[in-house]
Amino acid sequence: MKHITILGSTGSIGVNALQIIRANPDCYRIVALTAAKNTRLLQEQIAAFRPKVVAVLNQAVALELKNRLTGASPPEILYGEHGYTEVATLEEADTLISAMTGAAGLVPTYEAIRSGKEIALANKETLVMAGQIIMNEAKARGVSIRPVDSEHSAIWQSLRGHPKEDVSRVILTASGGPFRNASVESMKNMVAAQALKHPNWDMGPKITIDSATMMNKGLEVIEAKWLFDLPMDQIGILIHPESIVHSMVAYKDGSVIGQLGVPDMKIPISYALSYPRHLPNSLPPLDFGKIGTLTFAEPDLQKFKCLDLALKAAQEGGSMPAVLNAANEMAVEAFLQGRIGFLNIPELIEKTLTAHRTRDIDSMETVLAVDKWARKTTERFIDGS
Repeated sequence: MKHITILGSTGSIGVNALQIIRANPDCYRIVALTAAKNTRLLQEQIAAFRPKVVAVLNQAVALELKNRLTGASPPEILYGEHGYTEVATLEEADTLISAMTGAAGLVPTYEAIRSGKEIALANKETLVMAGQIIMNEAKARGVSIRPVDSEHSAIWQSLRGHPKEDVSRVILTASGGPFRNASVESMKNMVAAQALKHPNWDMGPKITIDSATMMNKGLEVIEAKWLFDLPMDQIGILIHPESIVHSMVAYKDGSVIGQLGVPDMKIPISYALSYPRHLPNSLPPLDFGKIGTLTFAEPDLQKFKCLDLALKAAQEGGSMPAVLNAANEMAVEAFLQGRIGFLNIPELIEKTLTAHRTRDIDSMETVLAVDKWARKTTERFIDGS
């Protein structure tokens, strides 16, 4: 029986995780949940899973949730960064599903590692911003970090049982997003409603926009570098529109091992929780007779400038990935608000990266200071545009 806390229970990963947990009551029990502002859904989750503690964005949301909870024995309600961190480190939990969106998930995940929790990691920003610090802390505490992203789960599974020194390359696959076949000229006029129509995956708005710009794949490359302790030149990307091959590992003898499956996040979430078991689920099996053709292509780095910027920031290292992440979060939010155009996203990120002088990431305080600087700088550029 695993005792689980979910950071981000009302997002797409959290909702899918709870479906898995509901289907396996003999394996998992919920200890705590967190959300931002979706008190309606959180109320339903509290009624279904009866967590001991919940945390939300701020005091106003906490009061709104409290007023919704009319039943007996309501959970303790916490709020803010302190509340998220307290929930992440609860003694009663042994496993944390880190599924908050963006940089907000960094500190609670880090503190969960420091308190010895096993981590099912969906919050890629944790490793993008502070990969060395996070992996060093996990190693020191004997904590395993199990990937939830479908691509990293595929690599993790394809590496099992093989000596690391035999690896030639890992290959992350990417759907190409909703604008895979769009021209750069047409992308100038794309609005949020168009960018949010992902062809294969049902995800939250921020990650869906990241898929449209292909920034998401750049962040995943940085995450893979830290998760699997790989140099950048051993990590490749291929566009795979069908999203059936979730990623692959090429070995020095020419063998290529990949993980295939229907495009549904329940599979990697379930494996991160049940490792090394593959527990049954309600998803339809992959029908090879009906798949048809699987296609692969190199990404266009001139068209998808965000991916190019992410790869360059990864090569630079140090504080650059943290700046990249912060600038991207600010630019995506501005796009969703209608303040900037779609192609302004990479322009703003590049301006912020250019304005930054790389420094070593030697502490969590440094990471947070760099993040704060990058957000303020990007906001100034947004206002100026």
